[in-house]
Amino acid sequence: MRRTGRFSLIFDHAPRIESTGTIVGKNEAEGPLGEWFDIRSEDSFFTQKTWEQAEAVMQQTALRRALEKGDLESAALDMVFSGDLENQCIASSFGIKSFSIPFVGLFGACSTMAQSLALAGLFVECGAAGRSAAVTSSHFCTAERQFRFPLEYGGQRPPTSQWTVTASGAAIVVSDELCKNRKAPVLKAARFGVITELGVKDIANMGAAMAPAAAEAVSGFLTDTNQTADDFDMILTGDLGDLGLTLTRRLLDDAGFHTGEKIRDCGCMIFDKNDQKFGCGGSGCGCSAAVLNSMIYAKLCSGELKNILFVGTGALMSPVSVFQGEVIPAVAHAVQLSAKP
Repeated sequence: MRRTGRFSLIFDHAPRIESTGTIVGKNEAEGPLGEWFDIRSEDSFFTQKTWEQAEAVMQQTALRRALEKGDLESAALDMVFSGDLENQCIASSFGIKSFSIPFVGLFGACSTMAQSLALAGLFVECGAAGRSAAVTSSHFCTAERQFRFPLEYGGQRPPTSQWTVTASGAAIVVSDELCKNRKAPVLKAARFGVITELGVKDIANMGAAMAPAAAEAVSGFLTDTNQTADDFDMILTGDLGDLGLTLTRRLLDDAGFHTGEKIRDCGCMIFDKNDQKFGCGGSGCGCSAAVLNSMIYAKLCSGELKNILFVGTGALMSPVSVFQGEVIPAVAHAVQLSAKP
């Protein structure tokens, strides 16, 4: 492993994503990507008594599915990196506890899939783990209860708002020599983002809050690695939604990075804009986790996609900071994934 530029890391030993698992709720299953998800549930409680318990079961199920698809036992894992949006990341701790695997809990908000994937790759690359897992989740009802209003309140949403995706995704990262799946895509490089904010305080406008971080991560990674947007089939952002994606493109253009239609956003892809009325699109940790670990992963394995830059974006506020009128800082982490070493 070596550092390039200011903040980016090149993985010379090419750790691979051996297998993935996804589970989604009813609305996500009815969206354009429904057929790509492993498990689709009609029950928002996922057979549990509370939504918080449901989200923990989602993480557990996604990781078990990833292990099953890789023909692996949980004992094959040396480390799990996981996070979510709930206080103290209880979906992760309660969901992962039954595996008896070393656990690192993360909070990167909606950037957690990229954050956990980069850390899992880093541990495998440096030899600290033979196999590690990156897991995250979000649930519409747990997020609403924590960050906004009780569902019973029936609060009206402004046009800038996004819908928290009910989903969980898991990825198994392994060293090249241990990998059973020779079609598995590789982690080529990663860049951990810096906290960025441009004064946005509106909790109903996460896209605007996260756009500066997304632009910083993309421009910083391209500069560090001496690449351009043309070197990628796709630059996939986490969950900026329609407004955030438009702002990110504008910020990159203003900075001289002309990415055009190369940038696509998981929050814009997971729901049908015309048939499903979810404001500016999807959000939440599970949004990018579900999209990346389903369709995008499959197309990397098949070679239809050869080189992508995955940029997870997260708004780092809490209910307390919002109630106190603070700005919403954001961060974005970038991971380069390729079909071949």
